[in-house]
Order: sequence, then C-alpha cells, then structure tokens
Amino acid sequence: MQNVFPEVTLRKFTHDVFIAIGCTEEHAQLATDVLLKSDLRGIDSHGVARLSGYVRLWEKQRINATPNIQIVHETPTTATVDGDAGLGLVVAPFAMQVAITKAQTYGSGWVSVRNSNHFGIAGYHALMAVEQDMIGFAMTNASPLVAPTFANERLLGTNPMCYAFPTGKYPPLIVDMATSAAANGKLEIAQRSGKAVPEGWIQDATGQYTTDPHALKTGGALLPLGSDREHGSHKGFGLSATVDILSGVLSGANYGPWVPPFVAFMEPSSNPPGQGIGHFLGAMRVDGFRPADNFKANLDNWIERFKSADTINETQKVIIPGEPELEAEQDRKANGIPLVQAVVDDLNTLADRFGIQKLQGK
Repeated sequence: MQNVFPEVTLRKFTHDVFIAIGCTEEHAQLATDVLLKSDLRGIDSHGVARLSGYVRLWEKQRINATPNIQIVHETPTTATVDGDAGLGLVVAPFAMQVAITKAQTYGSGWVSVRNSNHFGIAGYHALMAVEQDMIGFAMTNASPLVAPTFANERLLGTNPMCYAFPTGKYPPLIVDMATSAAANGKLEIAQRSGKAVPEGWIQDATGQYTTDPHALKTGGALLPLGSDREHGSHKGFGLSATVDILSGVLSGANYGPWVPPFVAFMEPSSNPPGQGIGHFLGAMRVDGFRPADNFKANLDNWIERFKSADTINETQKVIIPGEPELEAEQDRKANGIPLVQAVVDDLNTLADRFGIQKLQGK
C-alpha cells in the first residue's frame, strides 16, 4: 500500500527531524532539500526513506550534526575538504560551491572530500554547477556491497557518478547512475514491497545469480554494471574503481572494503586507512571552451536528433538522460510524493522519538 504526501508536508517533517538531532537551521534546510529532490525526481531509494538511517548513525555518534567543514588543502583550481563527519547532504554542497567558485575565476574547479557521510543523489550536487552555466560532476564511494568481476568478496560500493550539462530550451541533460548493476536502494524497495529482483543484479554467497533481494544479508553481493564478464562487468568494475580512487584514495577518505557502512548496526573497520566516506566534485565553465549559448544550442540540437531517432517500437522513443526524473518531478510536485507503508511507519517512529507530528497519508 502506498500513501501520498504533498511535498510541503514531507519537507516540514524532514526539516524538523534534522533540527531535532541538532542541525543548524541552514543545514537542516539544505539536508531536507537534498532528500526531497530525490523523492521528487522519483529516486525513492535516496529520499526520506533514508532519513531514519541518518538518525541511527547520529545516535551511534558516526554523524556530527554540527560539523566544522573546512578546506584543508588547495591550489587555485583544486581543493580537499574535510567534512568533520558531517551529513554528506551538507558537506557535498559545500564542496561543490568551492568548485564553482574556483571555476568562476579559473575556468574549472575540482574538489575531493574526506570524512563525510552518504550524500544523497549525486544529481543534486552536479545540478548546482548547471545553474551557473557550468558542466557539473559529482561522485562518491560507498560501503562495500559489490563484488568485482570474478570475485566472491564485497570490495566496492555502488559508487555512483553524475555528469550534468546545461541546455538552452530543454531541461538539463543529467547522466546519474550507479556503477553497479543496480543501486542498493532498489534492493531496499524490493524488500519493502516483497518482490524479487531481476537476474543479474545479485550473486549469492556461493557466487551464483539470485533474484532474492535479501541475499546481501546472507553473504551475497551486488554485481558490477554489466553483471558478468560476457556482458561487460569489467567495464562496470573499472568505472567503480575510478569513482573509488577519485573519491577515497585521492582525498584521504576510506576506500574499497574500508568504506564505513551506512547501516548503523554494522561497525566501521577498526583499522581504516582513511577518514569517513569520500566524494569528488567538479565544475567546468562552458564558456571556457566556447560561448555558452552556442554550446547550449548545439546540445538542444543533439537532444532533438536523438529524440527523433528511428526506434524498434514506434511507441517507444529514445529516452534522454534525466528525462524520466523530470517527468516524475513534474508529476509529484502536482500530485504528491508516494511512500510505501513501511517507510511511513519508519518515519512515524521518528515522530514519536522527537515529538513531531506524525505523517497521515491519503
């Protein structure tokens, strides 16, 4: 069963929870905005369904609600940011703003982040650059759930990467994806709804394909993008490795199997090589290459040509990256955000904990 809530209702509820754990007003608003952007864009796995996870990490003192986020190393075009164990939902926007500021002066800015936590959807941060007529990049490593090609050991996270491009008359073109066959959040959605997952997403403890969304709990692993070598899993492994190195190794964060888990019931490694979770963000001014209007006109033309492509089925047109999320955002702003009952119950447990008005769906 699904309940539907107006954006404003979920925004107030989420804000109140962040205030309750000690966030400043500015950070509470920002963290709320990141989570709600995910729900509005139809990425249900990374929205308010994650809220209780952040609270549990705060309870375990693994998230600092009042971090001193600061630049610890920089050049004119690069920087490393220490998130002081803060919410990645506020650390990553801080770092992206540093990248944008550097790009405004020097044409591009690149920022690595250490000592952070889960940062929500990568697209939120990349879109910050698009608003300034820049190309945005955002990626993060994550707790190890993915077995590299041929491995039967979880060594990498879902490690998403996002590229966002400004357009002229069309919405921004956004490539936002996990480098695993599926994001872990999709497993969580399947678990809550009691559904099997497609073959090729997960392997069980013996390394065999399974459609059981609970397989990670019994020693299984997510698979890289491509699922197996014959279908290109080595490419997904390579992309995931790139994200891990830029986000973790470059910044001084943890990497590979040492990235701390998002779930609070699992303890981080007792002897980690780095600090917290790592991100990598970048911004490039389009007019550092050619006039922005010319670029955007050509990208509009690119979109139109791909949308007019001959297709196998005449009723199924080519989908431009970011298009489904835009359609979801338009619908959910008008008609509300759907949440399954398990998520509502979870959120209302937080309401009881913090004395916040409970959610009542329709």
